[in-house]
Amino acid sequence: MKTAVVTGASSGIGRAVALRLMDEGWTVGLLARRRDALVELAEGRSALVLPCDVTDPDAVEAAFDRFAAETGRLDFLFNNAGIFTPAAPPDEIPVADWLASVSVNLTGMFLCARAAFGLMRRQNPQGGRIVNNGSVSADRPRPGAASYTATKHGVTGLTKQLALDGRTFDIAAGQIDVGNAETEMVAHLKARAREAGEPAPPTMDVSHVAEAVLAMAELPLSANTLFQTIMATKMPLVGRG
Repeated sequence: MKTAVVTGASSGIGRAVALRLMDEGWTVGLLARRRDALVELAEGRSALVLPCDVTDPDAVEAAFDRFAAETGRLDFLFNNAGIFTPAAPPDEIPVADWLASVSVNLTGMFLCARAAFGLMRRQNPQGGRIVNNGSVSADRPRPGAASYTATKHGVTGLTKQLALDGRTFDIAAGQIDVGNAETEMVAHLKARAREAGEPAPPTMDVSHVAEAVLAMAELPLSANTLFQTIMATKMPLVGRG
């Protein structure tokens, strides 16, 4: 039995990845704040519902301990939970939005990685894999997104550190940077573009992201995709812009 925890599993990329893993026979811990959405997702599938706020250290530890107690081990964490606060110039970003972004996108990701790392380090056989959802904003900013961009750059540093510190314990760590998959978050960006009279950004189906994460998850621990970017082909990510 292959086991995984997916954070932010109630919607968007997290939901798509969780479904793809379960379709391939993985037992998946579904972790997010919205219990009802997780219960609906888990129905009839090999899944464990783990309602949890990733910013709460005690809740995160309890959720991962419960998963390990139920399944016996943790092979894979897709560390995905995140938020995108309203866009604004840096001086107009409410401090509360900055603090919320750091709390969810960076501290929450660390807390989940920390819990998974501990389980993978102690289990027998030792080891496992952690994949962080970095976003293309981990490399290049979009206008008005200081909070999101800064936290996602922080995720890149966390990924590198996990990959380095995991070597001793057969724990592989990598990052997938996703650009404009069709999710609720990107729907808001498209709506904002329409309101501004701008063309909608190019997008791709979220199923492609799920396939990419599955490919990373199913590598043997002797191999690792350290960084991967998957994006809509016509996104203006590269070039002089």
